[in-house]
Amino acid sequence: MPSDFEISRNIKLKPISEIAGSIGITQGHIIPYGHYFAKIDSALLTQLEGRKDGKLVLITSMSPTPSGEGKTTLAIGLSQSLKLLGKKVAACLRQPSLGPYFGAKGGATGSGYSQVLPAEDIAIQFTGDDYAIVTAHNLISSIIDNHIYHGNKLNIDPERILWNRVSTVNDRSLRKVRISEGKATGERVEEFHISAASELMSILCLSNGLKDLKNRVGKILLSYDKDGGPVTLKDLNINGAVAALLKNAIHPNLVQSLEGVPVFVHGGPFGNISIGCNSLIATRLALKLSDFVLTEAGFATELGAEKFFDIVSRAGGLKPSGAVVVVTLKALRFHGGAKDYLRSDTEAIKKGMENLEKHLENIRKYGIPLICAINRYNDDTLEELNLAQKLIKELGAEAYIADVSGAGGKGGIEAAEAIIKITEKSNDFKYLYDTELAIPEKIEKIAKEIYGADGVDYTDTAKADINDIIRLGCSDLPICIAKTPKSLSDDPALTGRPKGFRITVQRIRPATGAGYLVAICGSILLMPGLPEHPLAEHIDIDDNGRIIGI
Repeated sequence: MPSDFEISRNIKLKPISEIAGSIGITQGHIIPYGHYFAKIDSALLTQLEGRKDGKLVLITSMSPTPSGEGKTTLAIGLSQSLKLLGKKVAACLRQPSLGPYFGAKGGATGSGYSQVLPAEDIAIQFTGDDYAIVTAHNLISSIIDNHIYHGNKLNIDPERILWNRVSTVNDRSLRKVRISEGKATGERVEEFHISAASELMSILCLSNGLKDLKNRVGKILLSYDKDGGPVTLKDLNINGAVAALLKNAIHPNLVQSLEGVPVFVHGGPFGNISIGCNSLIATRLALKLSDFVLTEAGFATELGAEKFFDIVSRAGGLKPSGAVVVVTLKALRFHGGAKDYLRSDTEAIKKGMENLEKHLENIRKYGIPLICAINRYNDDTLEELNLAQKLIKELGAEAYIADVSGAGGKGGIEAAEAIIKITEKSNDFKYLYDTELAIPEKIEKIAKEIYGADGVDYTDTAKADINDIIRLGCSDLPICIAKTPKSLSDDPALTGRPKGFRITVQRIRPATGAGYLVAICGSILLMPGLPEHPLAEHIDIDDNGRIIGI
């Protein structure tokens, strides 16, 4: 099979105005960035308010291998399959992050004959949304330190600043740095987080428009003062400046799949340390313009899907019509204890079904119908694919082999037909928990029901955080758990379907602008590092100026 680059190089892209027009977006709402991608004016959503929504389908997965299972590829490929079946369809994806792109996983623009294009532009520069978020985020940090330097009228406690700086790329040396506002204020230890974990990234993804974004930005809790009171961004009088830096980023980005499906790529929060979903504006706009919208959430059901249902859907009033759980033979082997998950191992596949079974249980807790899509790789044997299909059926779910990477939309027709059928069923979509529950009750509900934990333990720091949040009157917000994606637990070594474990909450940080509480669990890092040989070593430009080595 040709490489992704070879496939994309031979595709003649359509003008973005033609792609937009295929779902009814007129020229007046297109903000072009060159010939092949554009922003769509978010004001269009207001004009479409009375229009009926299409059907929303979430693409999620079982616990992944280190290289991922291809949710993005399936979201793109199955949207192409639906198009071949005559459906008006759009896909909604997160924007790739430069951290994984230059690090270990590469770009998040699909693969083979199920890619969004132009992949290299989407993955690196695109329309500048990530840079706007980083600039706005670090402006806030600069203003905080500047305020302290010039007399600290708000009485900010430098030891209780909650707002950490961010970087677009993985850089472990920035996890702890020493900074100084000047001789009069002394030094303090600061952390850098990856930009995908920025609260501004989540605010971008959860806002309903520029006015809502500005309002949310003003609510951000930046620090406590020396009396324990809150210091918000509005107190520093910079919510207008921050909103100004994000005024273009709020508009969703539109690109195209290899087979001409409109794809919104907007927002890039990680699924393990943030909400893991694309923007609400993009999803809601796509629903008004299409009969079917496929969107993917980061990592597996216990991370991206749980957050999509309990945080994003709650914030946006979304009602999903169904879910697709992505399965691969590699993931089944990996979570079945195979010594080498890249090689055939039928016993490991059987054992790995325990992990998949838990993820199916998780989706069913939300009351929506599901199917499984087995993402086929070139080296998968028909014998093992048929075995996996049979075993999944024994778990009470229909499974369809999808070769959308190798064959494009034609490779996912059966799965697409099944998607249409499940979305015609009535469903009883519901949230996992009521936000009015106490903070520990909400966390315990996620840990016990979604992860399968026996219970939750809290550090003294986390207990103090809970008391502060209660005192601030923010305890009724939903929970966004930051933990490893490598396990259903918070211990990356516990693969498969672990039992007899407990979750440890290290800290709980209020994200009052985004509208949730972040519970940081286990040893999760908010600034990843790079591998010994990062993918950056293989990326180059050819003589024609095209990026290669993605």
